[in-house]
Amino acid sequence: MPFDILSELKSPAMLRDMDDKQQVALAEEIREALLTVVSDRAAHFASNLGVVELCIALHTIFDFSKDRLIWDTGHQVYPHKLVTGRFEEFHTIRRRGGLMGYPNPVESDYDLFVTGHAGASVSTVLGLKTADDILYPGENRKSVAVIGDGALPSGVVFEAMNNAAGLNKDLLVILNDNKMGICPRVGGIASYLDKARVAPFYNGLKRDVSWLLNKLPVVGEPVEHMLGQFKEALKTFFHGGMLFEEMGFRYIGPIDGHDITSLKRYLQMVKDVKGPVLLHVFTDKGHGFEPAVKDPVKFHTPAPFCRDENNEIVPAKKGGSQAYTNVVSGSIHQLMQNDDRVCVLTAAMCAGNDLGQIRDEFPERFFDTGICEGHAVAFAGGMAKSGMRPIVDIYSTFLQRSFDHIFQEVALQNLPVMFCMDRAGLCGPDGPTHHGVFDNSYMRIFPNMVVMAPGDANDVAPMLEFGLQHDGPTSLRYPKATAVEIERDVAPVELGKAETLSWGQTGNIFACGALLHSAVDAARSLQADGIDVGVVNARFVKPVDSEAIRRALETGFIITVEENAHNGGFGSAVLEAANQMGLPTDRIRILAIPDEFVEHGDRDELLHDLKLDADGIAATARELASCLTSESASVA
Repeated sequence: MPFDILSELKSPAMLRDMDDKQQVALAEEIREALLTVVSDRAAHFASNLGVVELCIALHTIFDFSKDRLIWDTGHQVYPHKLVTGRFEEFHTIRRRGGLMGYPNPVESDYDLFVTGHAGASVSTVLGLKTADDILYPGENRKSVAVIGDGALPSGVVFEAMNNAAGLNKDLLVILNDNKMGICPRVGGIASYLDKARVAPFYNGLKRDVSWLLNKLPVVGEPVEHMLGQFKEALKTFFHGGMLFEEMGFRYIGPIDGHDITSLKRYLQMVKDVKGPVLLHVFTDKGHGFEPAVKDPVKFHTPAPFCRDENNEIVPAKKGGSQAYTNVVSGSIHQLMQNDDRVCVLTAAMCAGNDLGQIRDEFPERFFDTGICEGHAVAFAGGMAKSGMRPIVDIYSTFLQRSFDHIFQEVALQNLPVMFCMDRAGLCGPDGPTHHGVFDNSYMRIFPNMVVMAPGDANDVAPMLEFGLQHDGPTSLRYPKATAVEIERDVAPVELGKAETLSWGQTGNIFACGALLHSAVDAARSLQADGIDVGVVNARFVKPVDSEAIRRALETGFIITVEENAHNGGFGSAVLEAANQMGLPTDRIRILAIPDEFVEHGDRDELLHDLKLDADGIAATARELASCLTSESASVA
């Protein structure tokens, strides 16, 4: 399909010169561009298909070169990138050096924040609007937040709405309601929105009837029709916008999010309304591509696929080996069969954490809290206090949102909650919002917390079993990567004990987590060069194995390797242990994520750039070995 419109669209201002028919054609081109991307890489798909018309309408009615737009959980920002002049670069999206799969201010002035975590859009837009009113009082800049129904239950959303109503700012929140997060939405808010779907159109409180009747004819609905509908609308109002009205927002909707003409009319209508407004928009996740509409979970971030001559979907690449996520979920499933106290909590990540079988087979012990990580952790604390053994299974980067609850409701109480942190380390093309590179640092600071990292797939089940038997909080981190098995006689998991795979007289590599296989490969190449370097599977970030550290420093150097931030991670723990034992630390080198946000790219490419692959580890070892040789020669 030729991209006749997209190829000429250099600025969203050009949308205002298009008629409805041209914009509908543009929507089709955008969907075709999205299909082109997912033919050769994993990318967010269904969510982007669902906001094409909304994106076009927004950029037609508002001027976001000065007005403000925040896309909450910005994985649905691909159409926005296309209409803001990035079509020529679009083929690079989610590749190293190319466009980010989320909003990115470095790419465009139309991207204000890098948004990858849900719920903060209303807060940031309120901040933008408040500052604009102070700094640019005569410009009347508009502020718009687009937030999904899956993100709506996040506590920070209601904090922001409460504040916005108190400030009475002219703010537009667009609720993009597609009945989904990544998975189907859950909880009381979900039920409330389901009821709103069957309520007639409603526009504001009953005190605004005159405003309503004066305004509504512009959308093409006769006044007589609206008068006939109004009585029924009031009856069903309690199933419509009451929640938002009580919070101080004028509720308008619901409206069809795939009708460009209607969207533009409603957006024009609410553009100059005073005070905070919530426009409720219904969309279909995956709209325009029937397989994605039928299975939006599968097509949220599908494996690369293309269409054959019969327009049937075929995989573009063959599936790989089992991932750590699958190994962990399989092990949890087995433990739940053996112990009725074990339960699992996740925060809208049932699919991402491969928990579908657990949800289906143990519904009474599976809890999806929605995008409410802090609540999930506190909820788990309550369950543990009553005698359960809860596993909180959340991505490392998202667990950061529950920091205070890890401290107060779990660690401070010394409760046996186990944290399984998926996507720990570099998350490849998802980029800096999703790289889980801080958990070693933020988990190990809490008293009572035991912090573990399996070196390979063989460590997973024993560590889970250890964690569930331990009478206190524990954490387990693992990457978004193929699960590797290192051939050896696997040592039993003991609190604070490392596993020695080989011992070197020149030095030893202490590998923390799933980079163990890279350490093994590095040691082999070093041995081939006559440099005697061993490998230690650290297993525990806290407590570290002080005796293994002492022994290693008595004979040679230590290189610590981890897919975590340099500051405060496993390497820091080794330095601290050496210092406490009165041992010199000049022979310790830390290989970790530097003190910067790492951009998106293939995980192996990023590890190579950061010298965390086998070649980088071996190079550091050769440098240290050379220094030790020089020191020995100098002493002699």
